[in-house]
Amino acid sequence: MTTAPSGTASTADGVGPLLRAWREQRRVSQLELALRADSSARHISFVETGRSRPSEEMVLRLAEHLDVPVRERNALLLAAGYAPRFPHTPLDDPALEPLREGIERLIGGFEPYPALVVDAMYDVVAANRGVMALFEGVPESLLEPPLNAVRLTLHPRGLAPRIVNLREWRGHLLEQMERHIALRRSEPLRALYEEVAAYPVPDTGESVAEPGAPVAYFALPMVIEHEGRRLSFVSSISTFNTPLDVTVAELAVETLLPADPATAKYLQSWLS
Repeated sequence: MTTAPSGTASTADGVGPLLRAWREQRRVSQLELALRADSSARHISFVETGRSRPSEEMVLRLAEHLDVPVRERNALLLAAGYAPRFPHTPLDDPALEPLREGIERLIGGFEPYPALVVDAMYDVVAANRGVMALFEGVPESLLEPPLNAVRLTLHPRGLAPRIVNLREWRGHLLEQMERHIALRRSEPLRALYEEVAAYPVPDTGESVAEPGAPVAYFALPMVIEHEGRRLSFVSSISTFNTPLDVTVAELAVETLLPADPATAKYLQSWLS
């Protein structure tokens, strides 16, 4: 369950303090928000101080312009005295069968490139054969559901010992998690971050992003040792556009694309 971006604002305080907390986190002035939402700075001020109750449409409009996550838009509506607008449908619900089928076709179509789908906690909800091939040799205890992509990657008994540039890739993942925590303010996500950030990091390891590195990459790769070969991947992440369900809003599709010709050539024969 996520909370408001301020440690002092909650749904019990009403919608005003919550909106102010999101506005301050986004570093938007009352005037700028008013211009974006076709309102006035005076009205925004009245809403934030509780002198004016915003309409349901206004709450949603302000949330849209503040880029508030869908889950938290429901919290804003509740705090303003309205019913939640966005359902939170379990992924295994029959209503989401078209989504599940579409996801399976999507990540299957990326093969032989590894691709997976994760939720807001980085738990893996779908993965293709390329991803599972990368996880070969990982202890069964780490592969028990729900699989967690960050834990599998950074755990000292997971992929971490095989990642050549572990310090660089670890830094990238932790920065990504910090951005998501700032956006969602999720206590479970914060706990996961603290867990994986505490994993030991060996002193050895290469840097592939510094000037003078043997290979020039177009994006930071994850360089991994796999069955005696060195494979290089860059990560591409996509989300669903204008989601109307909390579950769908929190899904992300990650694809590992080959970062050099040798990796691309090897992948072509990987799953044949």
